Amino acid sequence: MENPIFALAEKNQKRAKNIIEETNIINIWKSIGAEINLVGSLRMGLLLKHKDIDFHIYTTQLNIYDSFKAIAQLAQSPSITKIEYNNLIDTEEHCIEWHAWYIDKDNDLWQIDMIHILKGSRYDGYFEKVADNICAALTPEKKLAILTLKNETPDTEKIMGIEYYQAVIENGIDNYSDFIEWRKKHPANGIVNWIP
Repeated sequence: MENPIFALAEKNQKRAKNIIEETNIINIWKSIGAEINLVGSLRMGLLLKHKDIDFHIYTTQLNIYDSFKAIAQLAQSPSITKIEYNNLIDTEEHCIEWHAWYIDKDNDLWQIDMIHILKGSRYDGYFEKVADNICAALTPEKKLAILTLKNETPDTEKIMGIEYYQAVIENGIDNYSDFIEWRKKHPANGIVNWIP
């Protein structure tokens, strides 16, 4: 019999992929000449309770008008209820950050993070490489450990996915109390630059 955690992960990944199709998000960004890549937990098959979909989007120039043009198309979906914008063009991240909230047919709220990044800048391709390396390091046991830790995390607790992955893959953490102790010794401040 299939583990219920794997079943929940599979169900939520299918729902996320349906949202991507329904919003036409990939073609919307391509329509402004952007390259769009799925990153984060959905790319790695590790999406569980925290309903988020992460994209990194690349163009040779960061044109605010074009970025807004793509988001205006996305906002046409009646399921998109809120959108946030952050201009980080003049930071080392060289990006425009978009966060959209989508209500699915079951009335569940999903967050879609779209980071519009300048091609050739520091984080060009970085998180795609992180995801691919994590996938290469995953065994069924490690995948189960990560999904179990995510499942046991209280909904009120905000923990970055990379923390689970590092704790399990690098340090062999496989229970929630050890994970809490591990986090005290490895505080995450800002972007965690860890690749297995």
